[in-house]
Amino acid sequence: MAFLRSIAFSAILLLLLHVAHSFYLPGVAPQDFQKGDLLQVKVNKLTSIKTQLPYTYYSLPFCSPEKIQDSAENLGEVLRGDRIENSLYVFKMREPQMCNVVCNRKLDAKAAKEFKEKINDEYRVNMILDNLPLVVPIKRSDQDSTVYQLGFHVGLKGQYTGSKEEKFFIHNHLAFTVKYHRDQLTESARIVGFEVKPFSVKHEYEGKWDEKTRLTTCDPHAKHTVVNSNTPQEVEENQEIIFTYDVEFQESDVKWASRWDAYLLMNDDQIHWFSIVNSLMIVLFLSGMVAMIMLRTLYRDISKYNELETQEEAQEETGWKLVHGDVFRPPQNSDLLCVYVGTGVQFFGMILVTMIFAILGFLSPSNRGGLMTAMLLLWVFMGLFAGYASTRLYKMFKGSEWKKIAFRTAILFPASVSAIFSVLNTLIWGQKSSGAVPFGTMFALIFLWFGISVPLVFVGSYVGFKKPAIENPVKTNKIPRQIPEQAWYMNPAFSVLIGGILPFGAVFIELFFILTSIWLNQFYYIFGFLFLVFIILIITCAEITIVLCYFQLCSEDYLWWWRSYLTSGSSALYLFLYATFYFFTKLEITKLVSAILYFGYMLIASYAFFVVTGTIGFYACFWFTRLIYSSVKID
Repeated sequence: MAFLRSIAFSAILLLLLHVAHSFYLPGVAPQDFQKGDLLQVKVNKLTSIKTQLPYTYYSLPFCSPEKIQDSAENLGEVLRGDRIENSLYVFKMREPQMCNVVCNRKLDAKAAKEFKEKINDEYRVNMILDNLPLVVPIKRSDQDSTVYQLGFHVGLKGQYTGSKEEKFFIHNHLAFTVKYHRDQLTESARIVGFEVKPFSVKHEYEGKWDEKTRLTTCDPHAKHTVVNSNTPQEVEENQEIIFTYDVEFQESDVKWASRWDAYLLMNDDQIHWFSIVNSLMIVLFLSGMVAMIMLRTLYRDISKYNELETQEEAQEETGWKLVHGDVFRPPQNSDLLCVYVGTGVQFFGMILVTMIFAILGFLSPSNRGGLMTAMLLLWVFMGLFAGYASTRLYKMFKGSEWKKIAFRTAILFPASVSAIFSVLNTLIWGQKSSGAVPFGTMFALIFLWFGISVPLVFVGSYVGFKKPAIENPVKTNKIPRQIPEQAWYMNPAFSVLIGGILPFGAVFIELFFILTSIWLNQFYYIFGFLFLVFIILIITCAEITIVLCYFQLCSEDYLWWWRSYLTSGSSALYLFLYATFYFFTKLEITKLVSAILYFGYMLIASYAFFVVTGTIGFYACFWFTRLIYSSVKID
């Protein structure tokens, strides 16, 4: 028996070792290719920063295989509008090819119009080889370096010399460069780069066209290759377009693990890093100053109040101690506050866990759609904490109908976002864009919401309601105290708007890079710095809310519940205003539908930002008031 047990243990150990070696960060395993192995190029969506509406590759009359096959896509890829399909571009590893003819197309009026529209809107073609996106290398004139642009333009507009008439030309010849890193021992190779130089060439040939026709403009036998676009191919009705390509293989010193570095270093990082560090130092300095002032002032206040308790002057209390009998009085619309706090906890948990996964490398850009998929799933599972947080607060306000609060917490935010999203999705669907969410995916989202998120919110609410209610450090008077007339600078609207400036100032530099990655089709990958900015945001929201709450209580205004939420939450208003500024200064969107999409999605993002920052400010103020009122002697 002992022998059998040892064999079983060894087998399990070997199995575990095998499983341990089968996983590879960031989720994509390397693939080795021998010389002559087939390399399948896949096509992805057509994208434009002018319209923000993606389209499938075969929405244009490009050369297509007999059977178009969709690649398996995750939830995030579908929501991003990715549609990955097979193509007629097939290479053989380390075997260069020259002037390969893909197909011959004769344009009718409809096809010519579609090509012209896409060229006019500056659409780019995206392709993928071994999970690497296709890039166009561009030499910088001012520096000895190369930048990479994702995908190549469908075509370009221009005029012939001596003519003012604008013509449309298509990029019908692609000069691919596949870079590989070779293993000296096994002679196998891994792909580390996928580049292209697009050309517009009016191909010519003799006689009638058939499969064996040789081009005179691009002939591998005559060593005649395409090197420029001096005789470009026009896009007009009845024009014949011949699509061709070259493939060159280059050995590279870049190892497979570092192959994404070139893609991620597309911008001038010095400005990015300097801005982040500069913002970090300023905000940390301000936070330190605020914390020091608050600690010294509070210590003096508490010492004074505790000394007055033994004197007759105690009857003449002033400042924040005077409102101790009203400070924990439940606010108006307390149910709604509980719902928003619970939703904020849900978002906070989602952001925190997502950033941790991103820092560890699980959500690398090589894992397309991984970030969005992870955020959706985490948001769903964080419903447990949303229900718990909202019901705990609700019970403290002496509420008894916990199921009502659980239902509202599970429905309020998703319903409002779904309403906006449905309108936007209808507009995208009307434009026949691949960005429209299919019915199957919509059903999956509804299932995640009602099948998983809502039950988890109810479970969290049940657990939270079963716990003992949070006890306040001071008793609440039966009759509310009258609030004295406030100075102009303590006006609720003014203090709330002022409070949102500092949290927004902590993130606005990073916000620029995030907006650029989303709307200008670039990669965002510095999650370490983003996590630091998130920590700064938490500290800033907490401190600015505590400071303004302290001033409010000192002026004998005890209605702090909602104001603490709105103070830091108002930073979402500045975020939306900045998004509007970004739209008019950085983007070239001219179509009404595209503008509605931009502002619709930024409204959702600002709403989510409001919920997160408001919840941070609320909990900071809640902790602060409990702390100070439990530190003084009250008869």
